[in-house]
Amino acid sequence: MVYGYLRVSSDKQDYNNQKVGVDDLARRNGWTIDKYILDDGVSGTVAAKKRNLGKQLLPNLKEGDIIICSELSRLGRKLLMVMTLLQYIMEKKATVYTVKDNFVLGDNIQAVVLAFAFGLAAQIERDMISQRTKEALARKKAEGVVLGRPVGRRTDPKKHKLYNKRELVQGLLNEGVSKRKIAKIVKVDRNTLDRFIKRFL
Repeated sequence: MVYGYLRVSSDKQDYNNQKVGVDDLARRNGWTIDKYILDDGVSGTVAAKKRNLGKQLLPNLKEGDIIICSELSRLGRKLLMVMTLLQYIMEKKATVYTVKDNFVLGDNIQAVVLAFAFGLAAQIERDMISQRTKEALARKKAEGVVLGRPVGRRTDPKKHKLYNKRELVQGLLNEGVSKRKIAKIVKVDRNTLDRFIKRFL
């Protein structure tokens, strides 16, 4: 059985671009794609069991089966996830072919080394992006740039359901009434009351 696995993480990406490469690789090897598995609009950080990859492809893998995907990152974006998937595929004695990376990953040491190297590189790249984002936010904050959602529908005090009862809430607090009782009086749950007090009183 030859599977074509396609995954795009956003609406702006087109899985047809991946399909062209997968079809071409299969044709060059004299294979016919028996079944396509598509995860459309699904991030590679989502667990395989929650994707069609884990629901429709992996449980049906048999010895000698082939999985063709555009690149290894289509299987997953985390080191542990990629390694776990490849281990499972190897145990099933199936093989993964990638179009862009030109990998042939089966039950061999090369597959383990390549998968580890790819996963490690991807993990480092994500960590660096995260660090650069944090540094940029810290710099903007130091420059006096106001971060976060601008005042609007969800942050404007006047839009809050308790805004017109703020004097009542403040008065009850001053009198030592418990928040649980205040929440009952103003007819909201305790968490809503707590957030209102912290943000607006």
